[in-house]
Amino acid sequence: FNNDGSKMFVVGSSGDKVYEYNLDNPSSPTVCVNDAITNITYNTTGATGIGSATDLPAGVTAAWSSNVLTISGTPSVAGTYAYSVPLTGGCGSVAATGTITVLPTESAAFTYASATYCETDSDPTPTVTGTSGGTFSATPSGLSINASTGAIDLGASTMGTYAVKYVSSSSICADSTTFSITINPTNTVSVNGAYDISTASYIQNFAIGSQDTYPTDITFNNAGTKMYVIGSTGDDVNEYNLSTAFDISTATYVQNFSVASQEDVPTDVKFNNDGTKMYVIGVSGDDVNEYSLSTAFDVSTASYVQRFVVSGQETGPTGLTFNNDGTKMYVIGNTGDDVNEYN
Repeated sequence: FNNDGSKMFVVGSSGDKVYEYNLDNPSSPTVCVNDAITNITYNTTGATGIGSATDLPAGVTAAWSSNVLTISGTPSVAGTYAYSVPLTGGCGSVAATGTITVLPTESAAFTYASATYCETDSDPTPTVTGTSGGTFSATPSGLSINASTGAIDLGASTMGTYAVKYVSSSSICADSTTFSITINPTNTVSVNGAYDISTASYIQNFAIGSQDTYPTDITFNNAGTKMYVIGSTGDDVNEYNLSTAFDISTATYVQNFSVASQEDVPTDVKFNNDGTKMYVIGVSGDDVNEYSLSTAFDVSTASYVQRFVVSGQETGPTGLTFNNDGTKMYVIGNTGDDVNEYN
């Protein structure tokens, strides 16, 4: 042990190591306000009693009986108290000393402005009316929450109901509480029958043989005012303007962009949401080729960037598409007869 008994050291023949341990000092406890302390006792010799104790917390007293000094009680005021209890009688001047640390009461009270949010609402931050400086967490997983401020990123969170927990500190007097938060998805409305091919009726056609006699895919810009056709005869992307959105009878040929240097049997073409990137897939390279467009949806401004090989999953790729935010890509082909998903 060390001199004041606050450390213990152990050595043994099997581990060939010296192990160090901390030991609580019974004369100097740390407690929460309004919590009773564990009795502090001292054995005495020669003394016949004790004098007036100094700097004991309010609610804590010292008593002596049968050569044992006992300090006990429930402190009612927070603070650090370096107490001294002098012994009386006998010879010499001796006092029992130590430090009692009394921590204040903590509160984990907090609230958000609402218990229910839509995913498109402004991100909420809680108001802490209790002890500040604590940490936030949430269960189950799926809620994007700042551990320090409690701010919730609604857009990055999964829809659902969560228990947000606030712990006021890491001390023995820490408090905790929870607040229920529900995040709901944005409302949607769609007409019955949309995308139902059983309701389809033929309208018209638009000949593209002058540009490609073996077309393999078609796509449009977001507004439907541009149409793009790719094919394996010209090995190029053909661009058309539509004076009436999505009405092919109003289409006029504008220009083309050759992809033959990357793919001589192109089968599909797609654009990102803002038209600044174009992607081409084909069965010759078994890859997805990426192009940048300096002018959105203008294929004449396209330049090749890079490729991603998919032959490990499909050696005859015929189609590709992306999810809405471009974080997932899907490839289909005639070799595996499956849909391959990529992050």
